[in-house]
Amino acid sequence: MAEVLPDAQQEFWRPPVVAPASAELSLPSPISPPLANVCEGCGSEFMIAARYCHACGERREASSDSLLLDNSGPLTIDHLWNRLVEAATSGLLWASVAWRRFRFPAWMKYLHFHEIQRWVGLSTGSLIAFFIGLGCVAGAIGVSLFYRATNLAEFQAIQMWRAEWLLAATAAFVAGILLKKPASRGEE
Repeated sequence: MAEVLPDAQQEFWRPPVVAPASAELSLPSPISPPLANVCEGCGSEFMIAARYCHACGERREASSDSLLLDNSGPLTIDHLWNRLVEAATSGLLWASVAWRRFRFPAWMKYLHFHEIQRWVGLSTGSLIAFFIGLGCVAGAIGVSLFYRATNLAEFQAIQMWRAEWLLAATAAFVAGILLKKPASRGEE
């Protein structure tokens, strides 16, 4: 590499071009904007919403344009958290009272999972697989309701989705059959 640039004097940590001293004096100095909040002790800028300097640890002076929240003020994190907990607690209490007052119709007892299980005569796993199979059949029907084919490629994609839904339904129904408990000798 030295033969490519025979007069290369810089290393990788030095700047590639060293400006002469006369050029440095003629360049205008960049004007940096004043720092918004600087530490009076060390001069470093405060982190966003910091109460202490991260460099020297000196306490930050509270100013009117500061975004800090004073502990004595009404909007501290503890105060906001307590208000949130109180609101959640009162909301849960209201929901539990409203739920106890609500009366379901008498026919709703037939939609209870264990009532359906007793009525159909399936085990828990078999009944869950049956419901999953019914959901997959509904998905296959739903594909044809929501999607319309305008060309051959879309038609083939819709048919593939229907086939996938029906394959999933078949797998769920087979799982339900395999999970069904065999009937005892007295029930046949």
